[in-house]
Formats: sequence, C-alpha cells, structure tokens
Amino acid sequence: MKEMSKRVCNELLAAKSAKAAALLVGNSQEDLSLLFQDIPADPETFELVARFCYGFEVQISTENVVSLICLANYLEMTESHSANNLLRKSLTFFEQRVLSSWNETVKAFRMMESILHQALDLGLVDACLESIIQKVLADPHLLGEPAQNTENDCDSEDNERFRPNVRRRLFATTDWQSEDLTMLSLQLYKPTIRAIKQHRVPSEYISASIFQYARKWVLSSSIDEENMSIYKRNSMREIIEAVERLLPNEKGLLPSTSLFEMLRFAIALEASSDCRNGFEIRIGKQLDQAMVKDLLIPSQGYAKEVRYDIESIRRILKHFYSNYNGSSISGLITVAELIEKLLAEVASDRDLKAETFVSLAEMSVAASLGTHRNSDGIYRDIDIYLDKHRYLTEMEREEVCRVLDCQKMSHDACEHAAKNERLPLRFVVQVLFIAQLQLRNTITKEMQCVDNKLRNENVEEEMENEVKKVGSGEEEVKTEMKLMSSKVMELERECHMMKEEIISGCSSQRAKKGKTSIWKEMKRKIGCMSSIHHYNCQSKKKKLYPKHGDTSLPCGRKLEAPAFTP
Repeated sequence: MKEMSKRVCNELLAAKSAKAAALLVGNSQEDLSLLFQDIPADPETFELVARFCYGFEVQISTENVVSLICLANYLEMTESHSANNLLRKSLTFFEQRVLSSWNETVKAFRMMESILHQALDLGLVDACLESIIQKVLADPHLLGEPAQNTENDCDSEDNERFRPNVRRRLFATTDWQSEDLTMLSLQLYKPTIRAIKQHRVPSEYISASIFQYARKWVLSSSIDEENMSIYKRNSMREIIEAVERLLPNEKGLLPSTSLFEMLRFAIALEASSDCRNGFEIRIGKQLDQAMVKDLLIPSQGYAKEVRYDIESIRRILKHFYSNYNGSSISGLITVAELIEKLLAEVASDRDLKAETFVSLAEMSVAASLGTHRNSDGIYRDIDIYLDKHRYLTEMEREEVCRVLDCQKMSHDACEHAAKNERLPLRFVVQVLFIAQLQLRNTITKEMQCVDNKLRNENVEEEMENEVKKVGSGEEEVKTEMKLMSSKVMELERECHMMKEEIISGCSSQRAKKGKTSIWKEMKRKIGCMSSIHHYNCQSKKKKLYPKHGDTSLPCGRKLEAPAFTP
C-alpha cells in the first residue's frame, strides 16, 4: 500500500479527504504514508480512489461499491469537506442500484465478507439483510423451490401473499434466477437465514434453501479421507452442523431421502452427536416415507466390522414410535414392512453376523407389534439368511429362529417350514405342533359353526311354527267374530219381529176386552149374571135344575135353598 500511496498527490488527496488534510498539516510525505499502511481496502479499490482524486470518472459497480463506501468513510471523503464527494456517490449508488434489486443485493452482500466489521459498523450488513427479507416476504420462491409439493399449503389464506408474481417472473426471469443465497459464505448465510426465520416466511422455502446450501457445499463432494485436506474436511463438518441447527423442526419439510443423505455425511464427517441426533429425530418423524435403500447407512469408526449402522437405525425407530400419535395404524404397518424389507436386503450379505441379523430381526418384530400382522415376512428373511449362511451350527440356527413367533405364521408358511431342511429340528417340531393345534382349533370352530347353524335353523323353524299358529289363531278369531256378528244381527231381527208381534197382539186383546166388557155389562143389567163370573146364564140354569125328584148336584152336593135376599 505504500507504493500505491505514491501515485496520489498529497494535495489532491487532501482536497477530497478530511483525514488526509489533517495529517498533512505540519507533517511530511513520510508521515502521510503511514496513513496507507492499515488502510481497509484492496489495491483495486485504492486505485479507484486515486482516479477520483485526479478527477476521473469512477466506474462504481455492485462488486466494488461496498469497498468504496468503507474506504471513503475511512478517509472521511464527505460532503462537508468537499462537494460531490466519493462517499455520497457510493452511498447513492448502493441505495438506488443495489438495494432495489435481488441479484445486486446478494452480490453486494457476498462482497462484504472480507470487510465485514467495517460493513457492520456502517450499517451496510443490516441494509442488505432488510432488503433480502422484504424481497423474500414478497416472493419466497427466491429462496428456492420446496423439495416437496406444497400445493395445498399455497391455497391457504396465510400463504396467499407468498405466491410469486407471474408477470415479474415472465419479464424478469434472469434477475429472478441468477442469484441465490447459497453463494454466501457460512459466516453470512447463518445470520441471513436466522433473520428470515424470524419474519414468518413459510418453513418449506427456508428448508429448500438450507438443503440447497448443504448440497452445494457438502453433499456434492466426495468424502475421500486420503485426498481430502484437513481444512476442507473441517469446513464441511462445520457446514453440515450449521445446516442441522438451521433446519426447521416441522415434519415433512424435506423428503426422507434428503435427510438420510445429510445424516450419512454427518456420520462420515464425524460431526457432533447433537448434529447426528438432530437428523435422526427428523427422520424418525417421517420414517414411514423412507425407502429400504435409505436405511442402508454404512457404519463408521469402531463399528466398521459391521457393514451397516444398526444402532442408528435402532435410534431412528425409537424416535418414530415416540413421535407416533396413533391416529392411523397405516404408518405402523408401513414401517413394519420397511424393516422386513431391510432385513431381507441385508440377509443375503455373507459377512453379516448372526447377532447383527438377530438384532435387526428383533427390531422388525418390534415394529410389527400392534399391527396384527403375521410372521411370514420374518420367516422369509430368516430363510434367506440361513440359505446364505449354511455354515451355521444347530445352536446358531436356533438362535436365529428364536425371534420368530410360530403362532403368527400362516398355514402356507407352516407347511413350508415343516419341509424346510435349513431350519433347526427343534423349530420344525415346534412348527408341526403349532400347525396341529391350529388344525384342531380350525376343526373345533367349524364344528361349533355347524352346531350354531343347526341350532339357529331349529330356532328359526320353531319361530316359523309359532308364527303359523299365531296366524291360524287369528283366522279362527276372525271367523268366530264373523259368526257372532251374524248371530247378533239375526237376534236383532228376531227381537224386532217379536216386538212388532207383541205390539199387534196387545192391540187386538185390548179390542176384544173392550167388547166383552160391554156384553157382560148388558147381561148383568138384564139379570142374566149374578156376578162377573157367571156370564152364561142358560148353561148354568140347566146344571142347577136337575130332573124331577133328584136333589143332588152333579158333584154330590145337595141342592139347598138360596139365601134370603132382601
């Protein structure tokens, strides 16, 4: 910088710089050169300042504006010292040309890394962060496309303002796609993401940017321990640990495959236990979305004699069950099938030890608990392992088969196991015994079903007979009611007729009675009757007077003289 200072005339520099003017008062050229020893600028920036002092037009750009602002501020090239000075020109360009554009803001922000302390003091870092946040809030796609489809989320009211402007994307495609935050150094990227997370930007876009950053700086590299320098390895470890801390904790923001990829690099780079555990927790929350190849995590360090990291898989399963809310059993079934497929994949590995296989099999059995699934999948995996490891002893084969529950095997699986020569003899006997019990239970259930069917048929027949009886009784009742009704009607007719006859008979009797009374009254008056009972005087006179000389009555009584009547 001392050689660069000789290119600028002291008087010209002092005319634009208040700090240089103060140092020239009573000082020599040699003392002025001390000003440029600790100057915060690179030679290219100082060259631009020198050209400005000589009156040439300075070409300010996004790449050099931050350095010019810092150097002009250090030299106190303000308007109070000289009109139309460099500091004002640089700040105007920064505000009007840089902060108004996403691309230019990111570029300028990236240039602040070498002079970060000066940029912080001048507020340039905060200005760039505020500009980035405002643009991300207006269009979160600037962070990158989400790794998974979030079409449903975009339809919600909260995310309506985060939809990209279609017209802007059509007419400013180059500006929208050319720059992204993954170009920033980790020193600048971390505060940027933290600031964005504080402003309620959707987590899926933040996760997309973080994963792109990890892919660019870590996942795209090949981990070669022999050729990789210690500096690069440490840098990649620092990045993967920072990525894990920055990732949001929501479920489903990234595919399980992406999380597994980052976990494998974290293990290979020997990242901190917190970093590895963080990835395992995120994977455990969505393990039902994983594939078999994702679970094939190579072992590292002291466990290299085991091909796969079994303990990591065990921890992931534990996190899955601890975060499972029990809303649907489909997730449990999916994970159980996943572990069975993993077991089938590793069972053909000739180097897989029996205890390692048993450990995986136990996890598979544990994953099937509560799903009411049969043990056919585990039996298939055991058969594959025994076929590829025929050198195992009888005791070792019994240990391998120990995890299999024969009572949950289907009939076809039991039939196959009974003829399987690879299985230990004790297990075959157990399978035959279980099959016999199942057959007996099946026959018993069928007999019970037949008895129940017959019993139900008898009950139904009895109920039908009762119904028929009730029906016939109802018919009889109806018939009786009809007969009674007809009899009642007949009685009513007879009563009516009798009533008419009685009425007509009474009328005739009254007529006869009236005539007899008149006749009797006439006879009584003329003396033919002594009383109302002696109405036929002619006949009675004949009876009262017998033949001459006979004084007895027909009844044996003698005739007496009538009593005196006055």
